[in-house]
This record gives sequence, structure tokens and C-alpha cells, in this order.
Amino acid sequence: MKKIFLFPFIISIIIAQTNFIQYVKPLTGTQRMGHTFPGATVPFGMVQLSPDTDTLLYEKDGKYQKEVYQYCAGYQYEDKTIVGFSHTHFSGTGHSDLGDFLIMPTTGPLQLNPGTADHPESGYRSSYSHSNEIAEPAYYKVKLDDNNITVELTATARVGFHQYTFPSADTAHIILDLMHGIYTSNEKNVWTFVRLENDTLVTGFRQTNGWARTRTVYFAMTFNRPIASYGHARYDQSVYRGFWRKFDVTKNFPEMAGKNIRACFNFAVNSNEKIKIKFALSSVSTEGATKNLITEIPDWDFERVKHESQALWNKELGTVEIESITQKDKETFYTSLYHAFLSPNIYMDVDGQYKGLDQNIHRAEGFTNYTTFSLWDTYRALHPLFNILQPKRNGDMIRSMLAHYDQSVHHMLPVWSHYSNENWCMIGYHSVSVIADAYIKGNLSYDAAKALNAMVTTANQRYYDGLEYYIPMGYIPEDKNSSSVSKTLEYAYDDWAIAQMAKKLGNEKVFAEFSNRSENFKNVFDPSIGFMRPKMSDGTFRKNFSTLETDGQGFIEGNSWNYTLYVPHNVPALIQLIGGNRRFSQYLDSLFTMHLPDEFFANNEDITREGIIGNYVHGNEPSHHVAYLYNWLGESWKTQERVRMIMDSKYSNTPDGLSGNDDCGQMSAWYIFSALGFYPVAPGSEQYSIGSPLVKSATIKLENGKTISIEAKNQSAKNVYVQKILLNGKEWKENYFIHSNIMNGANIVFEMGAKAKKK
Repeated sequence: MKKIFLFPFIISIIIAQTNFIQYVKPLTGTQRMGHTFPGATVPFGMVQLSPDTDTLLYEKDGKYQKEVYQYCAGYQYEDKTIVGFSHTHFSGTGHSDLGDFLIMPTTGPLQLNPGTADHPESGYRSSYSHSNEIAEPAYYKVKLDDNNITVELTATARVGFHQYTFPSADTAHIILDLMHGIYTSNEKNVWTFVRLENDTLVTGFRQTNGWARTRTVYFAMTFNRPIASYGHARYDQSVYRGFWRKFDVTKNFPEMAGKNIRACFNFAVNSNEKIKIKFALSSVSTEGATKNLITEIPDWDFERVKHESQALWNKELGTVEIESITQKDKETFYTSLYHAFLSPNIYMDVDGQYKGLDQNIHRAEGFTNYTTFSLWDTYRALHPLFNILQPKRNGDMIRSMLAHYDQSVHHMLPVWSHYSNENWCMIGYHSVSVIADAYIKGNLSYDAAKALNAMVTTANQRYYDGLEYYIPMGYIPEDKNSSSVSKTLEYAYDDWAIAQMAKKLGNEKVFAEFSNRSENFKNVFDPSIGFMRPKMSDGTFRKNFSTLETDGQGFIEGNSWNYTLYVPHNVPALIQLIGGNRRFSQYLDSLFTMHLPDEFFANNEDITREGIIGNYVHGNEPSHHVAYLYNWLGESWKTQERVRMIMDSKYSNTPDGLSGNDDCGQMSAWYIFSALGFYPVAPGSEQYSIGSPLVKSATIKLENGKTISIEAKNQSAKNVYVQKILLNGKEWKENYFIHSNIMNGANIVFEMGAKAKKK
């Protein structure tokens, strides 16, 4: 799925150490198709507290409402109003969920409906201006103009911290909207419950049926002063009210329940008085949420929490120190690094308990449990980036995947999972790539034999998405299962990844079986036209076929021109299929220089003109390795040209700074790797294909205490061609690096020039 955008604020924060967060501009969604949130969170935090700017329903007149796609992350930069601040968000996904527990401060007559963007005065929403908005890592600030309320947000891993500065008012309201959600519908809420434990502590839960079809989130909310009065409105259609009707449950009744409710908590405030709220989440219980709250923020010192949470960001962003050609490049780089550390998300209480895929309570023993695995995207570059910058954390993510497998009634590793649910989004079984890549690169923090068994079992689950045909036939017939070519190609790569791990473990049987399966890409290549093409169950190729059309042609989020190149694990074989080096070079040149008319992607909301160069679709992940394929032809200078062009034209430090959805960090991870000068074309291999570094220099601090230093001599916007590479003082003549060589500490020097070096 697709992805994200940037925030136009220069950050100035005084912290004793080097301040990397001053180079971050948290992205937002605008006219391009990326979506993210500009709110408060810590690296990989469970709480991702952010403003939401509208409340569109997923459906309209019983059909999908296309406009809701703009609100995958809840926030749109071009909107003029804010409806409130919710605690859970995805970063740059092309489908969505979450938006839990929206809070909105107001004054004056109580309004429990959100109102409309055209008439914000008709509800509790408020107009605002970007001139009164600040977005920093772990901090967000905005003025709500309609009520003259200053909002400040920060967060720890499991707790959101709100600070609202009010004008003088007879009555101030804190609205808790449990109906609000992202990609919500009239039927999304299953049940909600709120309970006043005392005059400052409120607990409850929300159960929803959405992208995650059985999802329950518990909360504990506490105020820094006693609640004066409270109440709620229920918007259910149910006739049955039970014997609760003997009470007036709408006012000062300490239990609130229903499918759709909005609650309010009222206070009297003086001018410039602050109401503070700490809001903790748990997947386990309200007791767990309360423990998270007390443990992570035991006091009411907002500035301390903000400072400590920003220090966490400085630490993580400081793992890579760069010098760049321009300030724009530096801000784009650190914004990308910020995105890369937003997810997957911590998904357990402070005591290690979490709700598992089986909906039972488990305890993570010896590891941190994570959720939000957008694996169709992140296996390509994000998890490989973690193998360099975050190997321990990546090992915990793999252990989380293996726990998912243990709890799965399907006996499968995650496909696209979040919040104790598998949502089955996208294709492939790319957990196997993440595991194999980590193992091949020396990450041994999990049971490798068990992991291989889980990988094999997942790849042999025949009722999953066409495997019933793929396993016996070697391809998926388009007349039996849609997106058949994409699935065949991605399964073939995943099978290769399984084979690599089996080989390293000495399992010859599995190695042979999956090496053979990894050749299945050949079965959907039509030599008569020189492209991958859907094949039918009778063995013939589909007759009505377009190589340019992105919809209904056997591919997902791409066309045949792009997907034909998806054989990252066996590029030499692909070159031969297409007709040898010369023909393959012509193919790549044509891809980048031809024109793809709008009509060929008009029916695909995940592809827009901003993400396209020629017919190369950078805004969608299946093509992310393509610019590096020239290296297999001995034409590395073309790779160098292309990657610098992509970095320059498809990434920026502006509100629309990405050309496609960030997909939980994948789009940003591509940029990080490419800016450093290399890229993992085939995760599961130790090789990184060399490109053209954008940085002038970089220092990467590894967890093992070693350092990778990168220097690009004579670096400039025109000097994009690599003339010579020195690795640890010796000339390096290969067009790839080896993971084990650089992870022991390395000094890499690129000598750059304005003229292509073609030998």
C-alpha cells in the first residue's frame, strides 16, 4: 500500500547533545497520496497521538467513499479544521484503521457532535492555522482558534500526555469521542465502555470491527484536577435499554456503555489555566493501562516528559550522523529516518503482557513484543535497514512474528498484522524474507530451526491466496485467482529466501525444494512479447492483455513493465529471459524515459503522476530495486544517474515530500539506503548493490560498538558518478558491498565526478 508527507516547520530545541531532531519535519498528507500524522510519539511507540482533521465515513450510500482515502492517517495538511486528538495512527498506509479515543477541549455551550468543515461552529471541531502549529518529534502544539485554547501533546511509549491552556471560562469541556475512528463506519464499533473510578481517573475500552476485525483497546485516563461534572450521549439505534432505564445515565452516572457514545468532562477554569490529561493504552485490561500510566508518567511534569521523549529521538536519530550537500537534503534524510523508526509498534504492557492473535493474554518472555507488520512493503528495505541500525530490535520483531505463528490457527507467519489481528492485506508471505535476511546477516536472537519450520509451513498452506495452484502448477492461473502474476513472482522470491536460510542451516531437502520453487518466475514470462503475462489454468497466456495498464491485468499496484523486473533473487536469469544484456539495458532505459498516460493508472488510487518517472513507478514498492539493476549489466553509471534523480525529484522536505505512501517506513528506508550509497536488492543475500551516495559524509554507529564511516569526496549535485571506491584503504572494484564486511566496522570512501566512468 502507499504512503506519506512532510511538515514545513523549522525545529529549534535546546538539548545538551547534538540535536538531530532539529532536522526532522514530520510529514503530513497533502495533494500527493502519502499519508502520515504530525503528532507525538516516541520511537516505535504504541501511543501515536496526533490531530485528526476530518471524520469521513468509509462508506457512503452503501458504497466505498473514495475521499476517505485521504484520511488514512487522520490528518490532511490542506484542511482548515481539527476535530480532535486521537491516540493511535498508522504512518503512510494505503488502507487504515485505528484513530482510537479522540479528545477535544472546548468552552461554552456543550456540543457533542463534531460539526462540519464548512461550519465548524456547528460542532466541537475548531478552525486552526499552520502559523500557530508546531510539529516536532515527541511534541505537537496548535492553537484552536474558535475557543482560543492552546494544545500541547507529548508521549511516552504507552501514554499520551495532553496539556490544554484555556482562556477564562465558566465551563471548560473535555470531550472523549469513542465513536470517532479512521476508516470508520456506522457498524465499526462493536462496543464501548467508560467507568469513573474516582474524580480524576477514568477507565474503559473500545472494541471495533475494521481492518482488524476483532480489536479491543483498553485505556486509563487521569486529570490533574477533579472533574466538576460529567455525562455522555449514546447514539445507538437499539430499542432495548434493559433496566438501566431506571437511572438517568446521561449525567453524572459513573458507568457509560454503548456501541456509539461520546462523553464529556466539565471544569471551571481561569485565564491561562492548564488542564492536563495522561491517557494510557493497553491491549490487556484497564488495570494494565493504569499500570502503564503510573509507571511511565508518575507525575505531571509535561516539560520533563517532552524533554526525555525527545532525548529518545535524538538517541535513535543519532545512530547516523551525516553531512549533506544542502540543508534540504539533511532535513529529508532525518525526516526519513524519523519515519523509519515509527513502526512496527511496541505492543505489550510494562509487565510484558499482551493480547495475542488467539485473543488470549500472553507474556513476552525475554523480548519486546511488536505489532504493525506491513510486510509487503517493509521487507524490501526497512527490515534490512534494521539489520544495520536496529538488529536487536529487529530480532525482537522476528520473535513477535514467531509468537504470531504459534498463536495462528492457520499456522502462518504474519502477512499484514496489527493489534492481535491478521488482516491479510496485500500478497506474498514476506515474513520469510525478514527472517531469512536477518539470519543470513548474523542475527541469531531466535530459534532458527523453529523459524525455518514456520517459514516452510506458511509457504505450504494451500488455501492461502492461490497456493493451491502455485504449488502443483508452478504458477497461479489468472482465471482462478486475481493478481496472479504478482503473486507468482513474489512467492518465487519468498521461496528463494526460504532456500537461503535452509542452506545456511544445512537442511538440504528444504533447500532443494524451495530453490526449485524459486524458479517459478519463468512460468509467467511470455517470450513472444518479452514480458511477464497472466497465464490461464489451461496453460495458455491470457489473450486480452496490456503491458501498460495497472488495473485488472494480473498485477497489484503496478503494470507488466514494472513487475517483469521483479526477480530480485536471480537477476542474471531475468536478463537472459528478456534477451541478454543489450536488450535488458534498452528495457530499463525505456522504462525510465517512456511516457505512461494517465488512462493506464486512472483506476488505481495507489498510483498517481507524482510517483512516476517515465513508466517507472517509484511511488509503489515493487519497483524499488529497479534502478539498481543496471549494476548487473556493467552499466553502474546508469544506476548512479537514476538513484540521484529519484532522490532529487521524488523526496523533499516540504508538506508533499513523498511521491507515494510511506507504507510504515519503506519509502523512507529506500531513501536512507540510497543516500548512503547502497541498497539491498534481494534481502536474504549479504550483498548491497552500490549506487551514488547523496551525503557528503556519514557515520553509522553500530550496536556492536563498531562504526561505518562513509565519505563522498568531490560530492556535488552534478558529481553523481562514482569514479573510485576505497574500502578500508584498499580499492574496491565490485559494484556491491558485503554485509559481514561492513558490520565489523568499515571506512568507505567514494570519489565522485561529473563524468560517467563506464569501465
